[in-house]
Amino acid sequence: MVSKALLIAAVIAYVEARFGQEQIPIQAISQVQGGDAGAAATIAGAAISDLLGAANACDKLVTADKIVADLGGGADAIAAAIGMVTAEKNTNPFANGNVQNVCGDPTLPATAELRGITPLIDPAVDVNGDVAALSASSAASPLAADGLSIFDLLDQAGLGDLVVAQQPAGGAAAGGAAAGGAAGNANNNQNQNANDQNANDDANADDQAAADDAAACDAQNADDANADDAQNANDNQAAAGDNNQQGANNQTAAGNDQAAAGDNQAAAGGADAVAGAGASTLTGGEDFGQCTPTITFQGGEGNRPPTEFTFQIADPLARGGQGEALNPNIITNALCNQLTNVCGANDAAITACEAAKAQVEAAGTRNKSTADLFNTALGFEGFVTNPAGGPDDVPAAGAAANKVRRSFRA
Repeated sequence: MVSKALLIAAVIAYVEARFGQEQIPIQAISQVQGGDAGAAATIAGAAISDLLGAANACDKLVTADKIVADLGGGADAIAAAIGMVTAEKNTNPFANGNVQNVCGDPTLPATAELRGITPLIDPAVDVNGDVAALSASSAASPLAADGLSIFDLLDQAGLGDLVVAQQPAGGAAAGGAAAGGAAGNANNNQNQNANDQNANDDANADDQAAADDAAACDAQNADDANADDAQNANDNQAAAGDNNQQGANNQTAAGNDQAAAGDNQAAAGGADAVAGAGASTLTGGEDFGQCTPTITFQGGEGNRPPTEFTFQIADPLARGGQGEALNPNIITNALCNQLTNVCGANDAAITACEAAKAQVEAAGTRNKSTADLFNTALGFEGFVTNPAGGPDDVPAAGAAANKVRRSFRA
């Protein structure tokens, strides 16, 4: 029993050490001096998920292109992007024969300075260090890569039996020596497709909400026009001494009652649309492991003034060393990553978290409703978002929300 426990501890320590090695490019990305304010930090935070075991191998190449496109073509941006291309992607030594997926899309990366560079893989697979040597040499002097994918470059170098070609999400895996590679890629694609479906559902909900709000506006405008026409008719009849004045007034009152009923129906439709946009992302079978996936929104965190509200991961284990942030997308992204890294959550839980994260990004808000949206989507409706006490929302949030609602009813 002692030897088995020591073996397990050694494996865990190895995996943690490898994951730290794989995150080497993240700091370089965050320090790039270019692009919009905060853009480098946002890309760096999101790039962590591209190095996880469940990520598609082509995702990190897309991110490498994004670094250059969004942060400029400066030397620091190019260096950070090269670091992302060469970065070792996390793998699970206990699953699918520790398959080492590399991108099989010959169009990625698209940036000229990043073409012809090969990545590192787990040294437990690259036992002779040949893949690592090729990665270092190609980073310094890129290989000719016209029409060739990263898998093709490794295969030409005689290293194709160590890796498996993976197409972008939705494509099929090809080549490689590991028998479990195809199954691993299928699982990755299935997870990605689930995330895509959740994102589509969120977009459809948003479209429906906009349509209902527009319908409410049209209904109100039509009702107002009808009421004005009725009133003008009544005024003209009164001026002419029409003996049917009382009947016209009764008819106008009936019309107003009907308009009020229409308003109530339109408002109900709008409320249903808003509720749909914040729908649960749970499908059943989610296991969040040792963590409760909720976020807070309160003032005064991290020595900030009490009037400055920020988002933070509520669960101490999931939070780890993550600091609070004004941008909720940083926090939701970090939390979903931690479900994989430290919480021991299952695939269904991670998929649900990614869908809730997409809802927050689509909402584009930065107040208590943002935290409530995320928490409710994962089944924690009513979670206290200001456990430290004090105001539960920024003072202007309620007024801003009311202003938005009035604009739809104008």
